[in-house]
This record gives sequence, structure tokens and C-alpha cells, in this order.
Amino acid sequence: MITSSQLRKENIAEYILYMWQIEDIIRAYNFDINKIEKNIISSYNVSEDLKNEIRNWYANLILMMHEQGIREKGHLSFIQGIIDDLNDLHNYLLKKGEDREYLIYYNRAKENIDDLRRKSGDYNFNDVEICLIGLYGLLLLRLQKKEVAKETEEAMKTFSNLMALLADRFKKYEKGELKMEL
Repeated sequence: MITSSQLRKENIAEYILYMWQIEDIIRAYNFDINKIEKNIISSYNVSEDLKNEIRNWYANLILMMHEQGIREKGHLSFIQGIIDDLNDLHNYLLKKGEDREYLIYYNRAKENIDDLRRKSGDYNFNDVEICLIGLYGLLLLRLQKKEVAKETEEAMKTFSNLMALLADRFKKYEKGELKMEL
């Protein structure tokens, strides 16, 4: 909860990846708040009041995941909404064509985005989702201490760079420093 609030303010892409990880943790503990409290929340070195807030945060996420029918797979609708907003900004930046730096980063990542989209076999994922899926997959491989091919590392670097720049533009957009003229 504390981490998510901080990431939401600082880097929207990292926030999404963090929330996907939280969804997976909830699934791993079979939606059991008592197991989450015992194995995760109890290890936090914070006040009891803050632990209760964190417990309530997890409990609310569990409830939302049940209500939204994403027990086995899928993402919370508010997270998907943020991804859709990011993709709207991404498409705007590409269409407008005025942000040269963004166009350069996108062109570096485009072939890798197309490759991962083909490998996934799901052509319904937008560019932002593909990048996030790739980065989340890399995170999982690293957490499992599995070897990552050099080509994969290089492809994920293009995704990481693009998502970092998009997150920066999104932060500016939310502050009113970047206007989208539709």
C-alpha cells in the first residue's frame, strides 16, 4: 500500500508492474487475508495502525478481484483503465509526432513489441500492454533466478526505456504540463 502510493505518484509503469505482482501474491495465497497477514504484513516494521491499513488494502483488493472475476487471471479494472490511459497517451504522442525523443524510443522498441505480440499469439494487446507484459515476465524470471537470454535483455531494455519515457510524459500530463489535443 505504501509502495503502491509512492509508485503511483512517481512512475506509473512501475506502479502497474507492482500491482500485477500484488495480484499474483493474492492468488498465490489463495485469496486468504490471514495468510497474507501472517506471511507479508506481519513482517513490515510499521505501527499496528499502519499494519491494519495495509491489511484493509489487501482485503479490498481481494474483494475487488472476486467481484471482477479475476481469481485465476486478469487484472483489476482500475489498473486496466490506467493501461488504457497510457496507451491513449502513447498513441497521441505517435500521431502528433512532435516529441522526437519519444518517437526515437518507440522506433527502437517497435520490432521487439511486434515480436512479443507474435509470440504471445494475442493480437488484442496494445503496445503498452505488450511492453508491460514483457517487463513483468522479465521480473518473474529474475525473481525465480532463471537465466535470461542476452537478446531478451536487450529487447526488454527497449521496453523499459520506452515505458520510463511514457511514464514521464504521463506524469507531466497529470500535472497539466502536457496537453493532449484530441
